[in-house]
Amino acid sequence: MQANIGDVAQRAQVSASTVSRAFKHPELVAKATRERIARAADELDFAASRSASVFQTGQTFRIALLLNDPSSTWFNAHIYEGLDSVFHPAGYDIAIYPIGTSGDRHAFFEDLPIRRNADAVIIASFDVDSKEIARLHSMNVPIIGINALPEDVFDYSIATDDDYAMRLVTRHLLTLGHKDIAYIDLDPPENADGSLHYSANRRSNGFLAECAEAHIEPAMLHVSNTGQRVDHALTQLFALNHMPTAICCEQDRIAVPLLSRLQRLGYAIPDALSITGFDDSTYAREVGLTTIRQDPHDMGARAARHALDLIAKADNDFETTDETASKTGVSTPPIHESTQIRMMFRLSTGPATSAA
Repeated sequence: MQANIGDVAQRAQVSASTVSRAFKHPELVAKATRERIARAADELDFAASRSASVFQTGQTFRIALLLNDPSSTWFNAHIYEGLDSVFHPAGYDIAIYPIGTSGDRHAFFEDLPIRRNADAVIIASFDVDSKEIARLHSMNVPIIGINALPEDVFDYSIATDDDYAMRLVTRHLLTLGHKDIAYIDLDPPENADGSLHYSANRRSNGFLAECAEAHIEPAMLHVSNTGQRVDHALTQLFALNHMPTAICCEQDRIAVPLLSRLQRLGYAIPDALSITGFDDSTYAREVGLTTIRQDPHDMGARAARHALDLIAKADNDFETTDETASKTGVSTPPIHESTQIRMMFRLSTGPATSAA
């Protein structure tokens, strides 16, 4: 097995940070210590490759990406592509960590400081605990949020205003005269225990708030986050006393197949029934779905660029001789950006047939 910075540090009986400093800023390390580190590196036959860069900088050139849904979902796949479009040219690899419960998340934040095998952590679409994050901040490990909660604990975060965006969708349906509306959202993944909170929860909050202001009581339907989600949605819709005039879906991956199935069952869309989605994902345009457009590829790329800046600053802070700076971690004030909200008006929505 190829030696790493920890092996060299152990052989030389110094810390990994001293090894890093000896190669990056040798003037800051005593001559005897430098010589001991050099001998240890020679004895371990440390290869002059990418690992040597890791050895010299103290970086792992690995990014930890925490996901609560499979990486194959439309949003996560495009987030990954955006991140990789920036990280790969910079020489970084992305390691994906599935997080299904708050216990999984806690274990990650407990384990990472021990292994120190990531230069930055990126969290997509679920909440974090400020106490867990504090440990990484103390190590100068930047924490990046993409549609993650709460924004103020991240060094950088970027998000869609889900609450406001869903209010716009709901307002559109209300303007068309719809008063009998059903909302369909996904239950947490099968391996989740309900202890995580997701950014998509804000969408239902926005929908309910807009309905309350219009004095409307919608039907709230929850479907399983499985391949049977459309069957579950149809079962619940047909169990209602009557079919609503509009269906507002939390995500396109509910709305697109549901629209298709309802049409095959004989429902005229939008004449008899309006349907909306959220994401503007694959096939949304082809089926004419009215939806909110998100650009996760751009969100990932922007997050990656900020992460690289923060990694560079953290490395500089780590190497400084100013004790105060080295203890404060990434001192740059947190940055939060909101993505532009754009509603795509298509053929899946129309006036309510029974508008008052």
